[in-house]
Amino acid sequence: MSKTILISGASSGFGALTARALADAGHTVYAGMRDLAGRNATAAADAAQYRAGHDERGNGVDLRAVELDVSSDESARQAVRTVLDEQGRLDVLIHNAGHMVTGPAEAFTPEQLADLYDTNVLGTQRLNRAALPDMREQQDGLLVWVGSSSTRGGTPPYLAPYFAAKAAMDALAVSYQLEVARFGIETTIVVPGAFTHGTNHFAHSGQPADTEIVAAYETRYAGLMDQVSQKLAELEPEWADVAEVARAIVTVVGTEKGKRPFRVHVDPSDDGAAVVNAVADRVRTELLRRIGLEDLLHPSNV
Repeated sequence: MSKTILISGASSGFGALTARALADAGHTVYAGMRDLAGRNATAAADAAQYRAGHDERGNGVDLRAVELDVSSDESARQAVRTVLDEQGRLDVLIHNAGHMVTGPAEAFTPEQLADLYDTNVLGTQRLNRAALPDMREQQDGLLVWVGSSSTRGGTPPYLAPYFAAKAAMDALAVSYQLEVARFGIETTIVVPGAFTHGTNHFAHSGQPADTEIVAAYETRYAGLMDQVSQKLAELEPEWADVAEVARAIVTVVGTEKGKRPFRVHVDPSDDGAAVVNAVADRVRTELLRRIGLEDLLHPSNV
C-alpha cells in the first residue's frame, strides 16, 4: 500500500538514496531539504528531474522536494503542514538529517556542540512535535530513526561529539517508541555502520574551532584522523553498498504494521553494535514485562 512519507536531510547521502528508493517503491515521498532556492537548489532540481524522467518513461514516481530546516520550529511545522495540506495525512516520518564533525573533543567549543545537538537531536524533536499530533489523531504512523552503529559499537577517537549526539538521538528514539505505541504509532531504528564511500559524512565533516588545542593534540596524535579514516575504509568490504541502507528502510516501510523490527543493522564492517544492541534491547524488554508495560513494545491497534 502506498504511503505518504516525509524524510529529513534528503539532499544527499542516505537521505537522497532513501527518498528515491521509496518513490520507486510506489510511495509519495517529500524529500526535506533546507534552502531549496540556495545551497540545495541543485539537489531539489535533481529530485524534480528524477520524477520527470520516470514520468517520461511511463513509470512515474511521486518525489517532491520540500523546504525543511530541522533547526527551525517554523520550518518543521511548515514542512509537515505542506504534506498534510497536499495529501491529507502523513504515514511515515523519517529522521535522517544529521551532521558529522571530526577532531579532538576538547577543541570543540560548547557552542559547536550545541549546534551539533541542535541538528542531530533537537531537530528530531521539532519534527515529532510538528507531526505527531496528526499521527496520534489518525491512530496510525511510523517513525523511522536513522541512527549509527557508533552508539554501541566499537568507536575510534576524534569523533566524540558526533557519537555523543547520535547516542542522544538513539536514547530519544527508544523512549519515544514506548510513549507513542498506544496511539498506534510504530518505531524502527535503522543502524548504519561506518560507510566511507557513497556519502558525504567524512568529506563534509565540521572541524574544531579552537585551533590552539588542535595543535596541542597534534604533538601526540599527529595524523590520527587520517589513520582512522584509512583503517575504517580498509575494514569496509568491497561489496559494501551504501544503498543497502535505503533498501532496508524501504523494507521496513513495506512491512505489515505490528511486524516491523525495532532495530535494523546495516553494517558491513561489523563493529559489534548489533551484538550490544541485542543485549540492551532484550534487557529493556525484560524490564517492561516485569513492570507490566509489555504492550508498549508494539503499536496498540494491530
